Amino acid sequence: MTATDPPAAGATAAGSRGDLPAPAGSPGDLPTALLRSSPADFIVEELPAYAPSGRGEHVFVTFRKTGRTTLDAVRAIALALGADPGSAGFAGMKDRHAITTQTASFQLPLAQDPAPLLEKAELPGIEVLAVARHDNKLKPGHLLGNRFRIALRGIAPAALPLAERRLAEIGRAGVPNAFGPQRFGRNGDNPERALAWIAGRERGPRDKREQRLLFSALQSVWFNEVLARREADGTWSTVLPGDLAKKRDSGGLFLVPLEGPELADAEARAAALAISATGPMFGRKMRWPEGAPGALEREVLTAAIGDPRRLDAFAHAGEGTRRPLRLEVDGLEVSTLDAAAGEAAVSATTPGAADDPDVRHGIVASFVLPKGGYATTVLGRVFRLVDASAPRPSIGRPGAGSAPPPEEDEVEEGQPAVDP
Repeated sequence: MTATDPPAAGATAAGSRGDLPAPAGSPGDLPTALLRSSPADFIVEELPAYAPSGRGEHVFVTFRKTGRTTLDAVRAIALALGADPGSAGFAGMKDRHAITTQTASFQLPLAQDPAPLLEKAELPGIEVLAVARHDNKLKPGHLLGNRFRIALRGIAPAALPLAERRLAEIGRAGVPNAFGPQRFGRNGDNPERALAWIAGRERGPRDKREQRLLFSALQSVWFNEVLARREADGTWSTVLPGDLAKKRDSGGLFLVPLEGPELADAEARAAALAISATGPMFGRKMRWPEGAPGALEREVLTAAIGDPRRLDAFAHAGEGTRRPLRLEVDGLEVSTLDAAAGEAAVSATTPGAADDPDVRHGIVASFVLPKGGYATTVLGRVFRLVDASAPRPSIGRPGAGSAPPPEEDEVEEGQPAVDP
């Protein structure tokens, strides 16, 4: 589909910059920051959940890519190994407009040595960092999280002190864990398409991956609605009686008691960021909360599709799970962007862009997010983000109109292709 939305105010005539919609609940006085002036401005490092065993028929290849999608890079490596690209595995997709490091697995007979095959292969935009064998295929979600280093340019000097204070507060308290507009497809219409499919108004896609992507977009928009309601009444960062809370250390879920001393203990643990309330990724096998949280979630789903049991027939596209309402941000560090180094980095990959004085000044934010967390969800609480890599600006609510370029090839930074 061709985007028809007009450029937002302040966009260049060529449409080389696009406003990313600010997350719901963000302050109204956000300063502008330019994102992704060059791939070097957006660096992502995948944090693996485990190390390869050193044996087995699956070859784990850790690689750094620039200017290529994950799917494109994985296919290129598979062809170099003589492996089937369709049977390759990876934990999550990463952005094309960035420098990203991740691991993918490829099935290769034990008699074949992958090292010489990769050494002689021509892989533009791909640098192979490590190769090791493992017993099993790498699957979506098999990662701890992602480390980000993001340069934000063109920030008005007077806005920096407040922005740095807001970032420091985010490092202490986290942010609402909303899905960004990238989750809803390039044109923002995946939730509507999925709803028409579930309601029987339209025939669904035949491709199983597309089915999962559509269904996950619908799950995500419902999650965002529940989160927005919890944010509006101030309960997104605490736990309510009947909530299903997730432990930060182990990831385990437990039901928050409806009353008594254990309820008070859960509230204290939430205040200390040891646990977080969760929201729904609706599906047949999703565990439901009780009390007011359960009533809210049933209200949202019933308003959308009527009988919640309608989702049972779509378990092949998504069985359902829980997602924390709060996104914790670890190791947050902010430094001033070096003007000379920034100009050199932009000039190396985007000729002529460094002539723009906006790109030579700003800050660098470094932090770690758990899997499924959006870097732009964090930064969008502090800045009005303008994406320099966007072909056209995106305006309106998240997912509306001309969506920004996908931060993770139609999903998000470091997020599995679909929720498990």
